[in-house]
Amino acid sequence: MGKAGAARKLASAAAYGGGGLSVLGASLYGVLRVEAEVARRTIGNAEGDPPDSTGWYGRGRPGPALKVALLGDSSAAGYGVARVEETPGAVLASGVAERADRRVHLRAFAVVGARSSDLAAQLDRALPTGPDVAVILIGANDVTHRVLPPASVRHLSDAVRRLHEAGVAVVVGTCPDLGTIKPIMPPLKQVARIWSRRLAAAQTIAVLEEGGRTVSLASILGPEFATAPALLFGPDQFHPSAHGYRSLAQVLLPSTLAALGLGPDDEAEPEAYRGEGILPITDAALQAVNQPGTELGGTEVAGSRRGVRGLWVELRHRRRHPDTAGETPEEHEEQVDDATAG
Repeated sequence: MGKAGAARKLASAAAYGGGGLSVLGASLYGVLRVEAEVARRTIGNAEGDPPDSTGWYGRGRPGPALKVALLGDSSAAGYGVARVEETPGAVLASGVAERADRRVHLRAFAVVGARSSDLAAQLDRALPTGPDVAVILIGANDVTHRVLPPASVRHLSDAVRRLHEAGVAVVVGTCPDLGTIKPIMPPLKQVARIWSRRLAAAQTIAVLEEGGRTVSLASILGPEFATAPALLFGPDQFHPSAHGYRSLAQVLLPSTLAALGLGPDDEAEPEAYRGEGILPITDAALQAVNQPGTELGGTEVAGSRRGVRGLWVELRHRRRHPDTAGETPEEHEEQVDDATAG
């Protein structure tokens, strides 16, 4: 079975019993799109575009600097927050700088409203900057705009392939479970959940096949969002709040450090007692899409990347680091830091 066929099979299996949407489901999905657009318009553009998190982080730390590219949609851009230090990019870059004790230069290429088809243009801007790692958050707008999973996944797969061929490590936060969005009422919630988890499953297998790693966002980063929606969702109850974006960045931080080869020594190998291990790609992806925070990455067994059931995948539940406050980035690198770089 080819990559496209495997992705379709996996996506179908992940969709709560699989068989695609019924005629009724398809009509409800049209209403879902309207509901989502209404929810997004609740905030509107009163606060303008999100603050640009591009800049230097880790003031006073040694070099050489780590270069991070942030791509994707409003969840990557930080739509709805007022201060740059509240954006997921600032929190993520600050966390990398603190944990790695290195300067970090982050460039944010994410665009509010972006779909997977917009990644190519973002990559055209990102690749010439020579990032060490690219973090991608994409998929929610594909769901709300009824982009079929095969088309959506093809664009993401192409983006990961381009980055991998350029020697850039890739971390993809897969499509969140839109069934948790409060303004979307039953039975639309069920439709949203089926479509978004189907896309997340297909994204997972496509990214792994192209050499990237994924982090499952699932039910909007886990049960904390269900228990504290007023705190973790923004005013439109569709996008995260500043607290929500910080939680998002904290989920991505351990996997970003691992992609850079900077994970803790005591996490070098999977820990079976924490539910970690090596699985065939389909089994691993199906587990990940239903368990928030699960990281998947390709690995080898007996020197081979593939077994009889496809790609071997390492499933991890990386420990989150202590909460990191986002810094305000510096526009220019401090020359004084060069003396500390050795």
